[in-house]
Amino acid sequence: MSKNLVIVESPAKAKTIEKYLGSDFTVLSSVGHIRSIVKKASGEKPPIDIKNGYETTYEIDADKRKIIAGLKKAVKTADTVWLATDEDREGEAIAWHLAQVLKLDPKTTKRIVFHEITKSAIEEAIKNPRYIDMDLVRAQQARQILDRLVGFELSPVVWRKVPGGKSAGRVQSPAVRLLVEREREIDSFNSTFNFKVVAQFSHSGETINAELSDRFNTETEAQSFLESLIGSNFTVTDITTSPVVRNPAAPFTTSTLQQDANSRLGFGTRATMSSAQKLYQDGKITYMRTDSVNLSGQAIAMATEYIKKQFGEKYSQVRKFKNKSANAQ
Repeated sequence: MSKNLVIVESPAKAKTIEKYLGSDFTVLSSVGHIRSIVKKASGEKPPIDIKNGYETTYEIDADKRKIIAGLKKAVKTADTVWLATDEDREGEAIAWHLAQVLKLDPKTTKRIVFHEITKSAIEEAIKNPRYIDMDLVRAQQARQILDRLVGFELSPVVWRKVPGGKSAGRVQSPAVRLLVEREREIDSFNSTFNFKVVAQFSHSGETINAELSDRFNTETEAQSFLESLIGSNFTVTDITTSPVVRNPAAPFTTSTLQQDANSRLGFGTRATMSSAQKLYQDGKITYMRTDSVNLSGQAIAMATEYIKKQFGEKYSQVRKFKNKSANAQ
């Protein structure tokens, strides 16, 4: 076994990263999460002890026992262990669970993150390790605990009361409430009508579409106006031409990826995320569950160089997109 053991989430990423790091590194994968909150109470201790600071009991997932056994064996022969799970709440939590199960000290075990799977990005991460961020871990635990407490209480009620109902949770339940409230607003809305006038003018074989800026409250008023135009002559008094500039869209976030895949390809959410997951596991794209539009400086530099080489300097214009929210993940 190599002196250094790097643990990542994706098996496909492991192969690529190991190739970049060389013979002194062995890269293994946890294949995602390794532990979950226990489903049933153990003796008198509940899975989530609400009376004692929400103390939570975890168990290794049944399908990960073989993987954990392999990781434990690798840890024993490694001089240094590097936890390289994804840089988000879930990734930080996986790193913490790995530290707990593999008996690694979270305060001293090296934690590395990178935003693209390139040789320079991996090497830079190795040069700048940090430690497990417990604030992120606790954020993930809070989300998971809320899922369990809300979902396990509400879902049985949904099964009894709603024909065909499958589940309820911390996200679904308020989302359904928003929909219900909006539907009630729609039902109680008193609709009103107004009438617009549009026209088509023909000149020298060309058709010009026009629309009156004013609106009429009744059909009678609109009809009277139209009748008053019979026999009238119309003149074009001004023509304004201006160039049209079309800017590129920002890099995809999870939601814009789903929207574009649906409008352009007819993909549903599940098909889109499944395709993106495969691309991610093959090291072709960065993590697809994100609301950030940031691009790495290296990626921008590579794209700039390629565009200049292939199309010329005038087609190169560097754009840096920013998130409206400072907490974009």
